[in-house]
Amino acid sequence: MSSYAKAEGNNHGSGFNTHDSNGNLHKPFTPVVKKRLSKKPYEVSIREQPVTIRRMPYVPVEDSLLVDAGTARANIAASAEKPNGTTEGDWAEKHKHQTVLEQHVSYFDPDGDGIFSPLDTYHGIRAWGFNVIFASVFAFLIHLGISYPTCPSIIPDLRLRIYVKNIHKTKHGSDSQTYDNEGRFKPQQFEDFFSKYDKAGKGGLDIWDILAALKGQRLLRDSFGSTANFAEWIVTYLLLWPEDGICRKEDVRGIFDGSMFQKKADEYQEKKRRMKKQGMKAGLKVDGKGQRHSV
Repeated sequence: MSSYAKAEGNNHGSGFNTHDSNGNLHKPFTPVVKKRLSKKPYEVSIREQPVTIRRMPYVPVEDSLLVDAGTARANIAASAEKPNGTTEGDWAEKHKHQTVLEQHVSYFDPDGDGIFSPLDTYHGIRAWGFNVIFASVFAFLIHLGISYPTCPSIIPDLRLRIYVKNIHKTKHGSDSQTYDNEGRFKPQQFEDFFSKYDKAGKGGLDIWDILAALKGQRLLRDSFGSTANFAEWIVTYLLLWPEDGICRKEDVRGIFDGSMFQKKADEYQEKKRRMKKQGMKAGLKVDGKGQRHSV
């Protein structure tokens, strides 16, 4: 029996999605999906274990532009929609000397010296528009938790700095497993994550999908990894802050390779400029925090 037949007989609303050669998303069990699944020589779900039906993995189609999805990419965050990674602004080309995990944190290293401090992280978070308290607490917790594993020696960095070249040593469990232990990007795991938890084929995750993912990805007795993953998704949701409540897959991919961070900082600066311009027209003064005051 094909994977489709087994899954269809148990759950018509599973989260299995496929993409055509143009990266277009096909919702679960359309005729296109049914035809493609029937040709596969393997099964991705079994009736005896319902969880394999509720959380269906990504299965590449024959004409997919995402080749060798199971092979980790050293320096591009490849997906079905973006098989060449982030090409806007020549991001992939400019960062080809870094692993994807190194790219993820490069935003916090503005001078490019390979080291960033809690103050660098604080300024990076503030540039997104977060308040002083949130930025201070989150920057401190990040560096407290992962500074030491990145240190080049057994002696801790008393300034809690993070060394980019060793950022792969900070990989934790209970996450999407998209990064491998060397900091590469694994397209299969990234696609699996959205295939499993984007239940309605929305092209992204809402808050309920994210909560289900946090539970589904949690590993036994992994309190650190579970807590870190929870915190990362809180910041991701607050940073993206989608109007319709859905964190789009492409935006999340931009979080993984770090390209979204500067984009959001630029958007916030543009927002402040617009507010300042509007405030001047209304006879108001806008301070550096985006607050308006009478003049």
